[in-house]
Amino acid sequence: MEQDRLDVIAVGAHPDDVEIGCGGTVARLAAQGYRVGIVDLTDGEPTPHSLGPETRLVEAQEAANVLGAELRLTLSLPNRRLFDGFETRVALAKVFRQFRPRLVLGLGSETPMASPDHYQAGLITDAAVFYARLTKWDEQFDHLPVHRVERHLEYFLALRTLQPPAVHPLVVDISETLDKKVAAVACYGSQFPPGRQGLFDRLRTLAAQQGMAAGFAAGEVLSSASPWGTRDLMGLLFGPPG
Repeated sequence: MEQDRLDVIAVGAHPDDVEIGCGGTVARLAAQGYRVGIVDLTDGEPTPHSLGPETRLVEAQEAANVLGAELRLTLSLPNRRLFDGFETRVALAKVFRQFRPRLVLGLGSETPMASPDHYQAGLITDAAVFYARLTKWDEQFDHLPVHRVERHLEYFLALRTLQPPAVHPLVVDISETLDKKVAAVACYGSQFPPGRQGLFDRLRTLAAQQGMAAGFAAGEVLSSASPWGTRDLMGLLFGPPG
């Protein structure tokens, strides 16, 4: 069990959600030596330009390799018909119980004019974090041991908003991993053909805007449902001594 353990799991509704929303953060965590996994609740298909699920899965694995993720899983939940419910919650909670992450990154907020699956994925992730720690219910989770996720943060697909709807925001410095983020998104040739290349400029512009708000060249916004706290104010502000 311990050899399968991950430090972080990032959850998306479809392959490419994690890359677009927090790919720079995933790449930075991986570069820092943390074991990061990505879970896609659906295979994202059908889509207009893809040849089918097999194409999308190959693209997803290539993108995970670019980011340095240790593992990528695609659950068998249905694209376009993804809803928060008991079965979907249990399916993801089983993953948390199996891989035992300290941190879960999940989708936050709705995405107007885009897939409603994103909002449902956020609800499923929040519930699965809770389900993963419930005792006296082992038969629902294939008798996988109970696991308490220490922190659950949200990332945003906020390409159509002027300000991410973060309640308690944190900007992660992705100055050194922005190129990896963009390269990972570019792995999805079926989703971003030549006519949609403008997305990459948007991602870079958004990262610059969010990063500069915190004094970085590029950043991604994460949010916590509860306020941030620290026992080491100087370490929080200035990093470790030395």
